[in-house]
Amino acid sequence: MIIDSHAHLSDERLIGRVGEICDGLDKEGIAAVFEVGYDLDSSKSALTLAERYDKIFAIIGTHPHDADKYDAECEEFYLSHACNRKVIAIGEIGLDYFYDKSARDIQRDVFAGQIELADRVKLPIVLHIRDAYGDAIDILNAQRSKLNSGVLLHCYSSSAEMIKQFNKFDCYYALGGAITFKNAKKDDVILSIPENRLLVETDCPYMTPVPFRGQPNEPKYVNLVVDKIAQVKGIERKKIEEMTLDNTKRLFFKYVK
Repeated sequence: MIIDSHAHLSDERLIGRVGEICDGLDKEGIAAVFEVGYDLDSSKSALTLAERYDKIFAIIGTHPHDADKYDAECEEFYLSHACNRKVIAIGEIGLDYFYDKSARDIQRDVFAGQIELADRVKLPIVLHIRDAYGDAIDILNAQRSKLNSGVLLHCYSSSAEMIKQFNKFDCYYALGGAITFKNAKKDDVILSIPENRLLVETDCPYMTPVPFRGQPNEPKYVNLVVDKIAQVKGIERKKIEEMTLDNTKRLFFKYVK
């Protein structure tokens, strides 16, 4: 079985099919799907879906794109719902200097603040980092004493060399459909991630893997990510399934609520 560790089923391209998607998870060998928020409204939607469907779990938080909208209402919602048994992490949080939809100083402050929030509620953090790896490492270093429940780099897109820096924080790494793209050239990254820190995801409806690029992504396509990792590592697909399932459980389900 596989866990899709990052999905956005509340997106308008998928929300009308959530029931159908969940009904097909067993057939596709998927044990669970983690629905990820990026602002207050999407975090509320994630929690709603998690409470409605047994195999969906919620990750709540504010994305760097929306850092300028992070306020006391967001913080109160995340704090007050972190004790819900279906809420398993704070995310996706971090820095995005590619689009710069929020000012960088605000992104940094909100990122640091949500790390502290996650530590208060004893939940792991799920990071979105794009074109900002240096600043991200600086913030993690400054907040090292708050990194007590685990760190996941969602859709890891930096280099194999940078993995050595993040390993200092005992990070986990999730790979998605991008590793199947023709010009991805990510074999060295796949091989550099410690086997006990590797997860898989779809980031659906985005990042649809080959050969379905151009179509909305969905959880069943996480199987193509597993296939690619097995091919690159030269080991049986079953071992990748077992490895990533164990790693995902270790990171997200270490606390019983």
